[in-house]
Amino acid sequence: MPSLQAQLNLACQSIQHAIGVGKVADYIPALARVPADKFGAAIVTVSGEKAFFGDAREPFSIQSISKVFAITAALNRFEQQIWERVGHEPSGNAFNSIVQLEKEHGIPRNPFINARALVVTDALLEGQTTTDCSNQMLELVQLLADDDTIAVDNEVAQSERDTSHRNAGLAHFMRSFGRIENSISDVLDVYCRQCAIAMSCEQLARSTLYLANNGTDPITETHIVNEERGRRINAMMMLCGHYDASGDFAHRVGLPGKSGVGGGIVVVVPDVAAVAVWAPRLNANGNSHAGTAALEALVRATKWNVL
Repeated sequence: MPSLQAQLNLACQSIQHAIGVGKVADYIPALARVPADKFGAAIVTVSGEKAFFGDAREPFSIQSISKVFAITAALNRFEQQIWERVGHEPSGNAFNSIVQLEKEHGIPRNPFINARALVVTDALLEGQTTTDCSNQMLELVQLLADDDTIAVDNEVAQSERDTSHRNAGLAHFMRSFGRIENSISDVLDVYCRQCAIAMSCEQLARSTLYLANNGTDPITETHIVNEERGRRINAMMMLCGHYDASGDFAHRVGLPGKSGVGGGIVVVVPDVAAVAVWAPRLNANGNSHAGTAALEALVRATKWNVL
């Protein structure tokens, strides 16, 4: 059987034509300046084996992938109570849509849409300053990646904060239903800094390895979440991790994953590995076009699936 590195090389080389398809997330000015034809991929296995391709060690803005870390923190702090504030059903609408919020009385449909992220951020802010809350999220990511060099890209954070009008609208709307308790400005500040955490494919794959190993980091043996919470995070990633194209991604790739408009995607292969890809050009649903193609080629080569 080909080595892990050979399989990754083959998958990534087979989709090079896809790197030029799509457009970057230009509604956030700092993201619009990222070179559009970057491409990287990394695999980290539960045994510690690694494979890399292209720009795998170049940091990029993880954006909505940070929601995986936020729900991890919220579940550990609030346990099942967090599901009283956030639903767990697929949405079918755009990640920044306000449509379902009115129908469902301001309760976000699932953990991975923007409205949900704002509610979880509001919960995590309870009893804390914005600085403390932001630092705790960054420290969690550093722990998960076993890398204390990971940092927030302040330029991206400010650029996102300056253009966060729709998220502000979502927050005000949810506040009218009593779903947001803290200052909306504080919630947006923390949320934008969370999204602006910069990580490489290598760091991102490493940071989600606990979800491939029943909630425990298989390399450091650090217990992150219990098995039930890990299973539920993976389930949400499978059902809701790719905006209103989550069903299509599940059909094509068949693994729990989460995307971000910075062009990153991370997927979990239970009991085997975590994989991260990065290609800034997005499809119409806000997911990396080349990244999705690379993951589809990789699972075809490796035969990885959730069974």
